[in-house]
Amino acid sequence: MSYQPPYTITPLILQRVAEIVELLTRWKVAGDNALSPQLRRNNRIRTIQASLAIENNTLSIEQVTAVLEGKTVLGLPREIQEVRNAFAAYEQLPNWQAHSATDLLTAQSLLMSGLVDDAGSFRSKGVGIYNDQILVHMAPPVSRVDALMTDLLAWLASAPVHPLIASCVFHYEFEFIHPFADGNGRMGRLWQTLILSQWQPLLAYLPVESVIRVRQTAYYQALAVADSTPFIEFMLYALLDAMTEVLVKTSGKVSGKTSGKILALIRENALVTIPELAVAIGVSERSIERNLKKLQAENHLSRIGPANGGYWKVSE
Repeated sequence: MSYQPPYTITPLILQRVAEIVELLTRWKVAGDNALSPQLRRNNRIRTIQASLAIENNTLSIEQVTAVLEGKTVLGLPREIQEVRNAFAAYEQLPNWQAHSATDLLTAQSLLMSGLVDDAGSFRSKGVGIYNDQILVHMAPPVSRVDALMTDLLAWLASAPVHPLIASCVFHYEFEFIHPFADGNGRMGRLWQTLILSQWQPLLAYLPVESVIRVRQTAYYQALAVADSTPFIEFMLYALLDAMTEVLVKTSGKVSGKTSGKILALIRENALVTIPELAVAIGVSERSIERNLKKLQAENHLSRIGPANGGYWKVSE
């Protein structure tokens, strides 16, 4: 009997798949704007910065941009190397097949080059995932890693579900197996992007990682559940929000003064951050901060909760 990951297709999952497909159709209608080189690059930078920030990389979007432009950046050498590796890995997406074990190992080697000694190889010892010294997940023993990954990749090659769902299931199962000594989080997110991009090429440039970073606690909570159903629901919601934001930018709905653009983007994503607003609108973070203060002073906008972990509310 072939391997079957445990999950349940809920009405919420079906609804979100339908909503994403509808948004994707609208995104395609945007035509050339949806694939403009500048938008692709901006989204790729956001993806890299956010995915690494989840793993405690401290470089800002501006610093990541500078690294990729070959400029000198004041930062930890390891963090700068992580950015270069991630960019190289994401640029190779069109050359890999999601169900290929060889490509998976090649990708991890590129992603972790110069960062770990065994890049490109499955882990050689047991590993546990800790939160404040509390064990939250003990990964399967080393003796099972190769077989588990073989089964998972074989399932992915002929997954009997929509690619949106299959990509989420793979991401969850990959993190459960934790096949590498390091870099499993960024690899799981990279590989989900690969799966999605092989279904719809536009999704190679969807910065869903920026949404995950904002909802990082919920992301880890969904990964901690016994089967992938809650994680599928979480990730589809994140994909939906990321696509909505891109659609706003490519459809021309965000126009006019900076303050108007800010309000439009916040209506689409109340959890959007100042750096994300700056990248989306094309202005400095200081300009975003000035406009936010003005909007709050004029009672057009309010902040609910703390600076980290809160959200914006537009006063209609």
